[in-house]
Amino acid sequence: MRSPTVAPLGRGRLLPLPEAGTAGAEGGPEVADRLVVHPVPTGLPLNTSFSVKARRPGGGWRTVPVLRARTRTVDETTGAGIVRNSSVANLDFTGTVEVEITSTKGAIGSARVRPLSYAVEHEVSGDTVRFSLTEPRNLSVEIDGDLHDNLHLHANPVEQQRPEADDPDVIHFGPGIHTVPDNVLRVPSGKTVYLAGGAVLKARVDFTNVENARLIGRGILYDTDGGTTVAFSRNIEIDGILVLDPRTGYSCAIGQSQQVTVRNLRSYSCGQWGDGIDVFSSEDVLIEGVFMRNSDDCVAVYAHRWDYYGDCRNITVRDSTLWADVAHPVNIGTHGNPEKPEVIENVVLSNIDVLQHREPQVLYQGCFALNPGDDNLIRNIRIQDVRVEDFTRGQLVNMRVMANRYNASPGRGVEDVYVRNLTYDGTHADTAILAGYDADRPVKNVTFQNLTVNGTVVHDGMEKPGWFLTADMVPMFANEHVWNLRFLDAATAGSTVAPEIVGAGEATATRGRAFNHLVTATALPTSFDAEGLPKGLVIDKDTGLISGTPLAPGTSTVTVSATNAAGTATKSLRLTVRNA
Repeated sequence: MRSPTVAPLGRGRLLPLPEAGTAGAEGGPEVADRLVVHPVPTGLPLNTSFSVKARRPGGGWRTVPVLRARTRTVDETTGAGIVRNSSVANLDFTGTVEVEITSTKGAIGSARVRPLSYAVEHEVSGDTVRFSLTEPRNLSVEIDGDLHDNLHLHANPVEQQRPEADDPDVIHFGPGIHTVPDNVLRVPSGKTVYLAGGAVLKARVDFTNVENARLIGRGILYDTDGGTTVAFSRNIEIDGILVLDPRTGYSCAIGQSQQVTVRNLRSYSCGQWGDGIDVFSSEDVLIEGVFMRNSDDCVAVYAHRWDYYGDCRNITVRDSTLWADVAHPVNIGTHGNPEKPEVIENVVLSNIDVLQHREPQVLYQGCFALNPGDDNLIRNIRIQDVRVEDFTRGQLVNMRVMANRYNASPGRGVEDVYVRNLTYDGTHADTAILAGYDADRPVKNVTFQNLTVNGTVVHDGMEKPGWFLTADMVPMFANEHVWNLRFLDAATAGSTVAPEIVGAGEATATRGRAFNHLVTATALPTSFDAEGLPKGLVIDKDTGLISGTPLAPGTSTVTVSATNAAGTATKSLRLTVRNA
């Protein structure tokens, strides 16, 4: 292991924070009042467009530092990248927190607090916006419609358990700016990397050929060649970290790995190919509670690329907010292995807010893009409870078997896609495209249920001119190689046959480590359940994801079920929890 090297004295000095509370053992604030404002080391760029204060009701105001984040869009005439400064503020709290945001540019004409689905009530007075929060939120506060020089507020939950600095299994970084040799921190098996609030690590965190390892805390990865890499590894957890302005690479790349959990990751990128989270040839991956503002795809799911080979399956993205200044909020497909065709299957996208999609190139549009290439096949995709706010340029969905400059051959097809409760409110969406490549490479069995566009539910029984297709009401174009495309209202059953649970009848978890197992079934199930789960595990009844941290070793027989309007299917799952 390469030991962490603390930056020289002076670079690690902390900025004073008025009313920040009593310093704790790590030089950070106490959490007795359940409002935590972390220090910021000198040398980390700040932004002056806003000042931010927070307090518990009736308490004293505390200054929240405002960091500089850089974003990137593309000039539609020249193709050049346009990099702009934006603002990020972070705090941790429980209970209720009051927030006051002041614009240094003067009086505010109008303000929005997004995602709009949170319905954050706010008031504007002069140059200041005020509101209260009662639960953790990742927010964008936009003044007079400015999407670039806005304030991103990450109001996090308070950390429940922080590892001890002298724990031999912990690589601990306290407040300050830190560097390591070669600018890469290679994490061994069984280790936890902890970035305390106020810690800034200028290095990529690398999990390669390891298991049972974590990256956690409230610290920042800054100015790195990629944020984190998980390669050929198992039982990896990333939680609570901010990735700020990576010079190159993705904020989080997951390749040929299993049992990976990425939680409450916040990411801002401004470089070319500045993807957020990319998953290659991996299984049992959970991405939840993330906020991604990126200069390329926010979340991408692929099969083979580079040194990663094999199918990609059982990927869940939930409870997250996506902002794509370039390309797609979600992109599935594209890369694969024509010499040994692969499958991307069992992908669930649930409870997602899309705040922006800005892509002038038609070939790369789609808030949700399912674009198989390189002979890969995309199947069994669920997109549900998704809200897309008005975006700048692009398509709501794009399901297209493609062969572009990134592909050696077209994909094999897209099949069995269930889109339920997708809402779009806006006027800038171009016509959505569904297109099979030919009769042997179709898009088939796609069901939209309760698709709502500007308040109108689009369904096959809706009132429309007799010669119109239902897809025209989206609007959406479907070519002759799209088969069994349906639009249902909320009350219409998606299937007339009961589900059948498919997939493995056994799974293995590790005590004390995050675990993910996705229950999948045919015939468009609308709910799931599980009986007999070990302590520490729960099932998401909307998605079928069994997740959590098992507490004790042993073997359990779990009865899982999937239900639709036609009936319920059950199956036994043998779940073994082993010691680490």
